[in-house]
Amino acid sequence: MTNQDFRIVFMGTPEFASTILEGLIEKNYTIVGVITAPDKPAGRGQKIQESFVKTTAYNHGLSILQPTNLKDDQFIQELSALNADLFVVVAFRMLPEIVWSMPPKGTINLHASLLPEYRGAAPINWAIINGEITTGVTTFFIEQEIDTGMVIERESISISENETAGELHDRLMYLGKNLIQKSVLQIMEGTVCRTPQEAMIETSTLQSAPKIFKGDCKINWNESIAKVHNFCRGLSPYPTAWTSILFQDKNELKTFKIFQTTKTNQSSEGKHELLFTKSGILFPCKDYYLCVTELQPEGKKRMNHIEFSAGYSNMKLIVEK
Repeated sequence: MTNQDFRIVFMGTPEFASTILEGLIEKNYTIVGVITAPDKPAGRGQKIQESFVKTTAYNHGLSILQPTNLKDDQFIQELSALNADLFVVVAFRMLPEIVWSMPPKGTINLHASLLPEYRGAAPINWAIINGEITTGVTTFFIEQEIDTGMVIERESISISENETAGELHDRLMYLGKNLIQKSVLQIMEGTVCRTPQEAMIETSTLQSAPKIFKGDCKINWNESIAKVHNFCRGLSPYPTAWTSILFQDKNELKTFKIFQTTKTNQSSEGKHELLFTKSGILFPCKDYYLCVTELQPEGKKRMNHIEFSAGYSNMKLIVEK
């Protein structure tokens, strides 16, 4: 069997998934259908926006399905009629068994962690928040319980001290592109190995990666600089760490998003006031000042510390602890 004989249905929605789809197209697999989220309004203007995956599929002339209900009889019939050998799923919804059990070669998923660690919706964010120095991508066969199926391949990558979730996302995206290509080839050629995740558990407690909501993103400045730094970069650029700052002269409390930080060795014990320096805005943590170089005041655009200092350095700003 050649790549062109191997029939694949691809399921995904965001940019991460569209890059993986491009990788399969590059290898000349026959993509008989692409399943992605329905178009929806987005942004301040609420303009109808299509997913990254839909745009990629459209540009390559691929058949596109956008079901609202994955159990709908008509969708199941249309999916079955595609007669795919394999389903490939990347950053999509949880599939019902009637879907993932359909293709003869199974349904595989790409997850942005080294499973079984960091099962869940936000593995990239949580790996950084927890201060991990290594993460990676995993391909596995989808089974009943989410992110628990037989592992095909894993590949690791290091995390640098100041790397943000957005930067790590992009590196893992291309690592995942290569891993999916490798895994699909193994499945097509019948050489794939399946390893139970239980055999890969190295610690008594597995880290999880639940979905992150806005309320989870508030910075606790009573934590150590290491924890706050990891928290901020783990949520940058989305969903973004935030804090409240008191404009003492006006007795006004405003919200700020924090995007880029670095650690300092300048003691901040007992301090609350922000300091303005040439290298950044210094925010007091429990032990040391955290240097913030990119932030976004409430109701304004994202800016660097120089732009921020131009408008706020003459004010006394107190961080809410």
